Amino acid sequence: MGTTMPSSGDENRTNVEHLLRGEAPQVLGALVRRFGRFDVAEDAVQEAFLAASRQWRDDGTPDDPRAWLIRVAYRRMIDRLRSEQAERRRQLTVAHTDPRSYAPERPGPAAIERDDSLNLFLLCCHPVLSVASQIALTLRAVGGLRTVEIAHAYGVTEQTMGTRISRAKQQLKRSGARFELTDADDARRRVDTVMRVLYLVFNEGYTTSAGNELSRADLTLEAIRLSRMLCELMPQSSEAQGLLALMLLTEARRPARMDVDHELVPMSDQDRGRWDRDMIAEGVTLIEAAWRRDQVGGYQLQAAIAAVHAEATGTEDTDWPQIAALYLWLERLEPTAPVRLSRVVAVAHAYGPQRGLALLDELDRAHGLSESPLVTGRVPAVRAHLLDLVGERARARDEYLSAAERTGNTVEQRYLRRRAEQD
Repeated sequence: MGTTMPSSGDENRTNVEHLLRGEAPQVLGALVRRFGRFDVAEDAVQEAFLAASRQWRDDGTPDDPRAWLIRVAYRRMIDRLRSEQAERRRQLTVAHTDPRSYAPERPGPAAIERDDSLNLFLLCCHPVLSVASQIALTLRAVGGLRTVEIAHAYGVTEQTMGTRISRAKQQLKRSGARFELTDADDARRRVDTVMRVLYLVFNEGYTTSAGNELSRADLTLEAIRLSRMLCELMPQSSEAQGLLALMLLTEARRPARMDVDHELVPMSDQDRGRWDRDMIAEGVTLIEAAWRRDQVGGYQLQAAIAAVHAEATGTEDTDWPQIAALYLWLERLEPTAPVRLSRVVAVAHAYGPQRGLALLDELDRAHGLSESPLVTGRVPAVRAHLLDLVGERARARDEYLSAAERTGNTVEQRYLRRRAEQD
C-alpha cells in the first residue's frame, strides 16, 4: 500500500479528521447499499474511522482512502453480523452469500464512484425520528462527528448521546426505512427536514444554548460544509442555496462577536472590518442567484436580511425599513416566535423604540412570545434594550436581569448583567 509522508502532528491530525468527515457518507453508503442495515453499518464505519485515525496519523494516508475505509468497515460489518443472535439470522445469511465473507483478509467491496450523501441525509431525517435524533444521526452519518463531539455540542454525556443515537438507529430498523428512496414526493418532503436539521445545527453552533462558550465554530463550519454538499446535490434548489447563503453571511460576523476579554459584542458595536469579506461575497452571490428564481422561501428571506446587514458600513446606515419589510414577509411564511421577535427589533430600528415596544406588547398578547421556549430569554433582553432607549432605566434593569436568568450561555449572562449594572 502506497502512502504519503505524514506531516507534523497537529496539522496531520486535522487533515485526517477532515478527510474522514468528507468520506463518511460514501463509506456508509457503500455498506448500507450492500447490506441494507443502517444500524450495523454505521457502527462498522465508526470502527473503521477509529482505526484510520490511529493508523493514518502515524503512517500517512493511503493512496485510495475511500477504498481502504470501505474494506475495513466491510470486515467490521461481517464480524458484527456473524456475532448477532438468532433473531438476526437473515442478515447473517445475506453476509454468508458473499464468498468474501469467509475470507476477511481479502479485499472488501470496491469503492463506487457515486455520492450517497443525499440518500443518507434523507434516511437520517426519517419522520419516525425526533428532531434531536435526526440531528445526531446527521452529524454522525453525514458529518462524521464522533458521539463525544455531538454530546459536547448539546451538553449531555457521551453515554446519553450514545443511547439516543442507538435508539434512533433501532427506530429506523423497526420502521423498515430503506436506503434508496423511490418516492419523489417523500424525498422532497424530507429535504425540507434536512435543511431544518442543518439550520438547527448551525444555530446551536453560532450561539450555544448552554455552557461557557458563546459559539462552537466546529458546529457552524460543519453545518456550512454539509449545506455546501446539499447544494451540490440539489443545484436547482433555491432554498438550499438560500440556507447556505444565510450561514455564510452570519458566520462572517463571528470574528467580531467577542472582544479581547472574550466578552460578547453586540452587532451595533462590532468592528465590521473584522467580518469575513470572502464569506460575505460568496453569500451575497448565492442569494442574488437564488432570488432571481420564481419562488422565494424562508431561508432566502433570512439570507436577504443578512445580506442587507453585511453590506452596510454600520448600524446607522443599515436599511432598517427594508429589513422590517422582509421580516413581515417572512412572518407571513413562517409565523414563529423568533421571526416575530426579530421583526420587533427591525421595526424599533426603523421607526423608533416606542413603535418597537408597542409591537412587542401587541405580539406578546396575541401570540404569547414571553412563554415561547424558542425565545424565552430573548424577549426580556429585547424589551430591556428598548426600555433603555426610551429612558426607563429601572424597568430595563429588571428585564436585563430576567433575561440573564433565562439563558444557559454564561457569555450571554455576563453581557446581560453588565447591561443591568450600567448607569
